[in-house]
Amino acid sequence: MLRQISARCLKCKIPRCSSHCPVSTPIPDVMRLFEENKEREAAEILFANNPLSAICSVVCPHERNCCGHCVLGKKADPVEFYKIEQHLSRQFLAEYEPPAIKKKNIHIAVIGSGPAGITMSILLSLKGFHVTLMEARDKIGGVLRYGIPEFRLPKNLVAKYETILFKLGVRFKPNTFIGSSITLDEMFIDGYKAVFIAVGTAKPNKLGLLGETLGHVFYAIDYLKTPEAYHLGKHVVVVGAGNVALDVARVAVRHIEKDGTVTIVNSLLEEDMTAHKREVTDAVKEGIKFVHLLQAVKLDHDGVKCVAVKAEKTEKGIVYEEDFKRVRKIPADSIILAIGQGPQGAVMADSNVSKTHRGLVDADENGYTSSKGVFAAGDIVTGPKTVVEAVAFTKKVASEIEKYCLEN
Repeated sequence: MLRQISARCLKCKIPRCSSHCPVSTPIPDVMRLFEENKEREAAEILFANNPLSAICSVVCPHERNCCGHCVLGKKADPVEFYKIEQHLSRQFLAEYEPPAIKKKNIHIAVIGSGPAGITMSILLSLKGFHVTLMEARDKIGGVLRYGIPEFRLPKNLVAKYETILFKLGVRFKPNTFIGSSITLDEMFIDGYKAVFIAVGTAKPNKLGLLGETLGHVFYAIDYLKTPEAYHLGKHVVVVGAGNVALDVARVAVRHIEKDGTVTIVNSLLEEDMTAHKREVTDAVKEGIKFVHLLQAVKLDHDGVKCVAVKAEKTEKGIVYEEDFKRVRKIPADSIILAIGQGPQGAVMADSNVSKTHRGLVDADENGYTSSKGVFAAGDIVTGPKTVVEAVAFTKKVASEIEKYCLEN
């Protein structure tokens, strides 16, 4: 099957698939090597370009990136490169042995072990720096482990990166809260040349509605950490229209009582939902219901009170307006809010690093912050983005950290 996929690839001289990949994966080159049975060489290219290739091949929005811009997709099915990427990358992780690395006498701290933190730790270690990876939880992964359901991203795949980091000599410091037990100033006193902040956005946004503190109302990011700890009852309503809302709904439908229902309440038109179309299709197949153009206005003990939303197409785009005369209540035993996340953690509250009006780290396009030697990338700078976008940003910052450490 994989050979059939690679045979369909045209190996375009100007590959639209690569140019629309956030990390510019050299897809034609990888395909050629795969067809020549040079799988190890192809996998090495993938890992060098994107250390989280094994992860991205699973969770990337392929329909928006590589597949969505394949020239064959205009008249037929696009080339499913990600399936070959999965095969090559997983085999590479299983067999990985690091190259001989001459270590520099420079120590760098990485705070947060999500996509950006793992990527940075690997890249800096390969450049010869001593890296200490600090994590508030007991295991690496961040959103990869605690925010993406098992059926979408197997935890054993995330765990393979623990082995990679160990082989690269990264020191892992778990259960460590930066800003409370350890400050950034203390880290520089102890000899770190640079600090990279990649703590992500793990604090759920609030709707600000009556009923948000009720016992059957939960936040998506919290629910996804340990869904088995929640007793949802028979009927669940998820408020939101993004990928996290879809993840929550698809997990919930696996945990509700027999003959129960999961309903997603979306205030937008169906086509304006930010969730990946593939995820929406899968959710429908799993029996999840969608109610569009409804805005939640109150969370009651027995359901969600909503008002209708009118969508009007104008020259400047679609304008949404609530219609408070049209009220509807959707019954629910549990309500899960999935309306985005923001920054959380003592490192953000106590550090002198400048923040934006949203409370995110104020860093430039190269990761420089207002504090000397402190860099940042990933969701804590941009807000929630895809894994591959976090990798792309982190790669750029890794080069800047290397330059900073060698020049100062």
